[in-house]
Amino acid sequence: MRKLGFGAMRLPVIGGNQKEIDMSLFTEMVDTFMGHGFTYFDTSYVYHGGESEKAIGKALVARYPRDSFTITTKSPVFMIESQKQFLDIFGEQLARLGTDYVDYYWLHAVNRDTYQHKIQALDLTDALLRLKESGKVRHIGFSFHDSPEVLDRILTDHPEFEYVQLQLNYFDWNSPFVASEECYEVCRRHGKPVIVMEPLKGGNLATLPGDLGERLQAAAPDLSVASWAIRFAASLDNVLTVLSGMSDMRQLEDNISYMEDFRKLSDDESKVLEGVTAELRSGMTYDTGSLREAEALCPKHIGIVKIAEILNDHRRMNGYTNSCIYYDYYLGDKGRAADCDGCGKCLAAANGTDVIAMLREADRTITHF
Repeated sequence: MRKLGFGAMRLPVIGGNQKEIDMSLFTEMVDTFMGHGFTYFDTSYVYHGGESEKAIGKALVARYPRDSFTITTKSPVFMIESQKQFLDIFGEQLARLGTDYVDYYWLHAVNRDTYQHKIQALDLTDALLRLKESGKVRHIGFSFHDSPEVLDRILTDHPEFEYVQLQLNYFDWNSPFVASEECYEVCRRHGKPVIVMEPLKGGNLATLPGDLGERLQAAAPDLSVASWAIRFAASLDNVLTVLSGMSDMRQLEDNISYMEDFRKLSDDESKVLEGVTAELRSGMTYDTGSLREAEALCPKHIGIVKIAEILNDHRRMNGYTNSCIYYDYYLGDKGRAADCDGCGKCLAAANGTDVIAMLREADRTITHF
């Protein structure tokens, strides 16, 4: 399998309407992708309000031999209330796609809550295995947004999962809450190959601030800034393929230009990228080290330091709201930003940071989709 997959979450649309996919352009993109030997397409029940699966059915399934491509789609476990509903939705997905089987079927956006209250409580792994035994699903896995500890528990409890889809990119590699590296290593220990999602962090790693993009282009003049992020993920030994949510032909052609004859990052390239990553992560708005004493004074036990860490990443990534996915799990039993009553007891130890304003900003931005 080529190490580039077509992520169908950000397809070209008409007039900004996410449910009105530009089928003419998407069909041309599918033909170009397939024409260069790439065959992996990833979608979901909820992408584009349900229209993504239909678009793949029209542009791909109806026009190419079924054994010439790989389709993966996902079950919206966060919506599921019974095994019957799980199986009914799967049947609807097959109809949307126009196929009688999918190559990979994923449980979508798994975290500790969906694992406990949906997957375990409803025994959805049993339903998945029955789909696999019937031939309607060839491989099973889950996409994941939570801690390495939770990931380890799931893979220990359920070795029948064959693959894991992880948010993984060089910015999140050492993130305290996304923890891409630690999650990747958990998968390696369990012998589970990784499919990479969000290699460009919602497109933010395609346009870097300051001179960081220029630094990458100086090191490899023939490669785009985006290529460094895709190649970083694809260079990892346990990665099966890297998904890119391509919205136009320019993005598609750029990805093909360096992934058709893929080469791993060299040692020199890795050092350049490490320097860029370190600088990207330096000089964040909030000095989390200076907020520890302020947190200790909070009568509401609000997780001020962890909130600042998430808010820093959110700001650096231009308000990319994927941080919301991690907010509740990362804070654990700490108080939330919304718990702040403005008492001001933290301010004396905050080294000039207006913690109250910071928490209000956090509650507006990183706690909601």
